[in-house]
Amino acid sequence: MAFSTRLASSLRSALAALHWAAPRQCRGLSTPQGSEPSLNLGGIFPPLATPFSPTQEVDYAQLEGNLRRYASIPFRGLVALGSNGEYPYLASRERVEVVSCVRRALPRDRLLLAGSGCESTQATIELTVSMAEAGADVALVVTPCYYRGAMTTAALIHHYTEITRMGLMVHKTRQEDFQVLAGSAGFLLASYAVGASGGVCALANVLGDPLCQLDHLCRTGQWQEARDLQHRLIEPNTAVTRRFGIPGLKKAMEWFGYYGGPCRAPLAPLSPAQVEELRSTFSANGWL
Repeated sequence: MAFSTRLASSLRSALAALHWAAPRQCRGLSTPQGSEPSLNLGGIFPPLATPFSPTQEVDYAQLEGNLRRYASIPFRGLVALGSNGEYPYLASRERVEVVSCVRRALPRDRLLLAGSGCESTQATIELTVSMAEAGADVALVVTPCYYRGAMTTAALIHHYTEITRMGLMVHKTRQEDFQVLAGSAGFLLASYAVGASGGVCALANVLGDPLCQLDHLCRTGQWQEARDLQHRLIEPNTAVTRRFGIPGLKKAMEWFGYYGGPCRAPLAPLSPAQVEELRSTFSANGWL
């Protein structure tokens, strides 16, 4: 879930009521009184992988190198510390430092979305304020899940069946200041067809230019070309998400000139057979 600058006023009120907000306004998520800015989320956002050194420390130099390469791709912005960023494995200090690093490298006309979800409401608010001060434009928060006794299989199936009804969501909010982003490159074209604004796509870490091209084709009504490109993206997207996950994403990044590097334990690297299978998927669709 994402929320933008328009929620800053209520956020600050909550902080003041709890007596642990600093008196200064928070940069990034602060909003002048009486104004209600609207952020344009239209476009492609790669959820950045967090690079680690061989000793599993955050490698900020390699992160900056990847960011320099992404600067030449017409992304609408970047997502730091999503699930692809191995967010649960980073300390709070590292999370803020990563966001600061990304913000310094990111042109001001591009948005920075930052993960700040925690299990408790208080911790989420505190980290969101820190992300705002570090330069984030939008906060990404998640549903707390640790105390999940009531989250039965039936309840979760019902929950996720309801919230993937993207066409209905777009239809019901068409008169509101509300935007929907697709969460995968595998159904990006279909999402645009029903009115989505853009996408947060793991595959954009690897094939950023083709995904921005797909965005352009959909926006300009070139549906046949868009369909052809979408078909070539489906299998690679599945490979770096559901099939091989973050280790697969990082391995694929290396083939396209980015730094992928190791994951932080307990995530394990791919086996040689898995690497070959991953490479074959990209090759079969004309990307290698």
